[in-house]
Amino acid sequence: MTTSREITDAQKQSKSPAKNQPIAPWDVPITKKTVTHVSIICFIAWVASVYDYTLFGTLLPVIAADFGWDAGQATMINTFATVGVFIVSLAVGTILDRLGRKRALIILMIGGAVASGLTGLVIGVVSLIIVRAFSGFSMSEEVVNAVYLNEIYKKVKSRGFMFSLVQSGWPVGALLSAGLSAILLPLIGWRWSFLFAAVLSLIVVALASRLPESPTFAAMKEVRRRRETGDIEGAKSLAAEHELEDASHYKTGLKDVFTKDLRMNTISLSLAWFFNWVAIQVFSVLGTTVLIEAKAVTFDNALLILVAANAVAFLGYLAHGWVGDRLGRKLTVTIGWMLGGVSSMVMLFGPNDAAFVITFYAITLFFLTGPYAALLFHMGESFPAHVRGMGTNVAHVMAPVGGIAGSFFLGAFLIAGVDMMWAAFFTGSLGLFLSGLCMLGTRTTNRMGDHKKQMGHTA
Repeated sequence: MTTSREITDAQKQSKSPAKNQPIAPWDVPITKKTVTHVSIICFIAWVASVYDYTLFGTLLPVIAADFGWDAGQATMINTFATVGVFIVSLAVGTILDRLGRKRALIILMIGGAVASGLTGLVIGVVSLIIVRAFSGFSMSEEVVNAVYLNEIYKKVKSRGFMFSLVQSGWPVGALLSAGLSAILLPLIGWRWSFLFAAVLSLIVVALASRLPESPTFAAMKEVRRRRETGDIEGAKSLAAEHELEDASHYKTGLKDVFTKDLRMNTISLSLAWFFNWVAIQVFSVLGTTVLIEAKAVTFDNALLILVAANAVAFLGYLAHGWVGDRLGRKLTVTIGWMLGGVSSMVMLFGPNDAAFVITFYAITLFFLTGPYAALLFHMGESFPAHVRGMGTNVAHVMAPVGGIAGSFFLGAFLIAGVDMMWAAFFTGSLGLFLSGLCMLGTRTTNRMGDHKKQMGHTA
């Protein structure tokens, strides 16, 4: 008589590959160990990317002083550099959907290392603008995280909160940028500070080379291969197994994220990114310049304020990721950004008292950058797998466009003689508030109560 234990063993054996037969990349199991490993590497990659990107804004007053530029000139130079960032960022969606999530991460980190290293060697305006364009690769690393981790976290219970831990690399990177600048700048100067950032990016490249490819992307490639060889049933079976959409076997392009079902979502997300990056350019990237000119703080004190504020912003990522799982990611981002617009206005028009400035600048960053923990995962969920890279990147490339607009209008206001306080309000505060309103037009991917239902299904 066959025992129940023998039947169970036989079933396990039938589902397992032969002893020496390698597991297909689309069948590689995503274990807790895999999730942890991928999360840590993606977190470090984002920290390194943000470190370089915000380092340029943090040290811009020092670079400007070295080359003899005033605040208005430096801001306009940053505007032209951000145009280059936009151009470079356009390629990221295609890289993600054609070459894969893992390769995209490696390529982007190499591009970031190039941007960091060569920034330390610039000799003037033209070389600086060209070199900083390559930071479009490092800035777009969060697109890779949004797509890659959305597919790795498929069966993770609190996946929004998990993603918030990774995305919190922004305030950590910004904090390191400000903190290490305060320590290293007097010792090695601004040029060697960028070379230090390049080394950090190259370390991430080495770590990323050991990451697994997303099973979802591997399955999409195999579905295409089977269809091309005439194995239609095999392709349909694999697509159903990995919950791939009917169009997953087609090579996709820009038009596929503007179909009737996706058009409103794509446009709304793009506008949200645009207006929010107007605010980020003002309050985060050019934070030292704004604090010095609008609140009359010294450069050293501005660095200290950035450190303290980004420490609070780290908690903002965790809070918004946690709330997004429960309240809904769309609503969480909307409310967060609108509150950020209000707090930034209070900071700008309030007294120049140090405690007041630190408090409201920290609250502003809490609501400015924290919602990205919910936003990036929301974007990954709001696009089908076969256009997930393209859709996410189409919206994301509006970030440098917003950065261009924010830097340009801030610089234009200053050159026209407008006080920094009012210039920052018309660009940063209003941009932040409008970005929250734009989120109302995006697709709803999870609602209040979904978290409890998922916990019940996965328990």
